[in-house]
Amino acid sequence: MTLEIVKMSAESLLAKKTRTFLSMLGIIIGVATVIAVFAVGKGAQESVNSQFQNLSANSILIMANRGRGFTSSSKLKTEDAKLLLSADHIASATGAIEGNSSVSYGSTDKSYGVVGVDQNFIPISNLSVSSGRTITQDDIDSKSMVAVVGSTVVSDLFTSGENPIGAEITVAGKKLQVIGVLTKLGSRVGMISVDEAVIVPNSTAEKSILGTKGQVMITTQVDSVDNTNLATTSISAILRTEHKLKISDADDFRIMDAGSMVAAAQASAKTLSTLLTAIAAITLLVSGIGIMNVMFVTVAERTKEIGIAKAIGGKRSDILSQFLLESVILSMVGGIIGMIIGQAAIPIISYFNIIAMTSSLNGPLIGFSFSVLVGVFFGFYPAFQASRLDPVDALRSE
Repeated sequence: MTLEIVKMSAESLLAKKTRTFLSMLGIIIGVATVIAVFAVGKGAQESVNSQFQNLSANSILIMANRGRGFTSSSKLKTEDAKLLLSADHIASATGAIEGNSSVSYGSTDKSYGVVGVDQNFIPISNLSVSSGRTITQDDIDSKSMVAVVGSTVVSDLFTSGENPIGAEITVAGKKLQVIGVLTKLGSRVGMISVDEAVIVPNSTAEKSILGTKGQVMITTQVDSVDNTNLATTSISAILRTEHKLKISDADDFRIMDAGSMVAAAQASAKTLSTLLTAIAAITLLVSGIGIMNVMFVTVAERTKEIGIAKAIGGKRSDILSQFLLESVILSMVGGIIGMIIGQAAIPIISYFNIIAMTSSLNGPLIGFSFSVLVGVFFGFYPAFQASRLDPVDALRSE
């Protein structure tokens, strides 16, 4: 009897192919959306981790305050890094100046981030070179026209596969010799992607390339994460004194510790994921209501059929099972199609770099499970109504 009910449910759905497909469409969209939501959430999480993976948990960043009109008047300098070595609980410090500039080699000309650094920047930022060497104190003292470039810069400019070490590139109209190539990382230094960066001595950046247009960033490391607040207070006091700020003056710098930055970014990613999940849930809810409406129409159309089934001995449980099974089949098939579409969309969207997405097992599992629940929940009442029809009244129905 069970197989017969399954067969009858399938035949009923196939008899109205267009209506069946339209009923499933909401489920398809809903499940695909759920999968996309989890992929975006996981992608955002990985993006956050990637952006901050070159920062230790005990890192503190100091940048010029650009939020309250200090863009031109901030006195923060790369040399302030040396002063901060005297701050409480500061183990190391490095100053850098960041900006963007045109970079060319041969016939290729592109815009990249330029970072002027001291000799401590690369080790403190947990960076390394895959070939060549890093910036030295001698390079800084002599304002050497040298550069360490990111892996993407190499692949973009040196398209013929030539060795970049020793080659001359043009940065902001100045000839620089490539002395090193950074190991591919996929994260950022401040606001600049490491793989797309051109790193030069800070003295060279300030004199010949960025001038006053660059943004100063100082990275410090605390001797212990537990001392982050004490170090932050000490840094603030030293910089305010050095910049001769009055008590009534606002700071012309911003202090951000790595832990707070990561927490804030992760909170934003979680909020986005929660919002998108709510949208997906609403989509599935609406599609469930659509299935319920279709099932009510189906019951109305097949009232006489139900009466005949009951007249020849059909049980209420059989009628209930058949109509409930139709609803579940609708949602299951729609869920499977939605899973296929959702999973297929992830690599396509990732390829075109529209938004960061990473496949997640939770997406398909939750999406499909929820689609089945929608079928059961919204299909039960119409099926229950069908099973309660009086056979005599049902047979009189036209």
